[in-house]
Amino acid sequence: MVRLVRRGSAAACLLLSGVVATAWAETPLERGRALVNGIVACGNCHTPQGPDGPVAGMEMAGGTPFVEEPFTAYASNITPDPETGIGRWTDEQVIAAIREGRRPDGSLVGPPMPIGFYRGLSDGDLRAIVAYLRSVPPVRHSVPKSEYRMALPAAYGPPVGAVAEVPRTDPVTYGAYMAGPLGHCMECHTPMLPDGRLDMSRAGAGGRSFAGPWGVSLSRNITQDKEFGLGAWSDADIRKAITEGVRPDATRLNPPMGYHYYRTMSDGELGALVAYLRTLPPNR
Repeated sequence: MVRLVRRGSAAACLLLSGVVATAWAETPLERGRALVNGIVACGNCHTPQGPDGPVAGMEMAGGTPFVEEPFTAYASNITPDPETGIGRWTDEQVIAAIREGRRPDGSLVGPPMPIGFYRGLSDGDLRAIVAYLRSVPPVRHSVPKSEYRMALPAAYGPPVGAVAEVPRTDPVTYGAYMAGPLGHCMECHTPMLPDGRLDMSRAGAGGRSFAGPWGVSLSRNITQDKEFGLGAWSDADIRKAITEGVRPDATRLNPPMGYHYYRTMSDGELGALVAYLRTLPPNR
């Protein structure tokens, strides 16, 4: 959830059980479509954004700039275009780029790609995402090379190996998976250290700035702090902010908050996400 600065329970258990029941019938492509166009919101970075949301006809074509003190990065073209996208990459190469941060040529994917969170993506969900990306229309669109004024690591860690599916029967557990590996909410809502790493001691405290056609947005504190966070918001308030981009005082949130994508989430998914956010300790 982002704030514009002028210059972005039991009931949950029952709802979530419906998510589980429908999930059994999902094909990988269906699951991938739901993830990419929902909580994962790949297009929030990889689809060029205008003042009113994603630019038509440019789904996953890349080019969105991200300007931070340690880097100026551009989202990659992840359509199946063979020249400017990932059309010549194998599924395993796409998976390695997403979860290991390693391109086919051996170069490292840098921030803001949330590799640290994506390392926790389950095998099934990751392959479902790849299946959906294969179905996106190819768009020929070259993007500038990212520039890093910070040292990138030699690797983001040892090879991940297999990652099991996360049960959708426990709202808090699945909500944590949604806010972390799937939705990487903490990537935007956690302050950044001078060296470009996230300050996880202040996870969810917000304050990151994001410039775009909308102006400059600041990510909100999503901890349970009652004055600056979500502690005084009702569950319905949080749901409305996530899916409609509207705060309790009726003011609107701005990009890069991806409510254009989050509005497709099921009641069970929203219930799980809210259940997890309620567990974040207050952080001012």
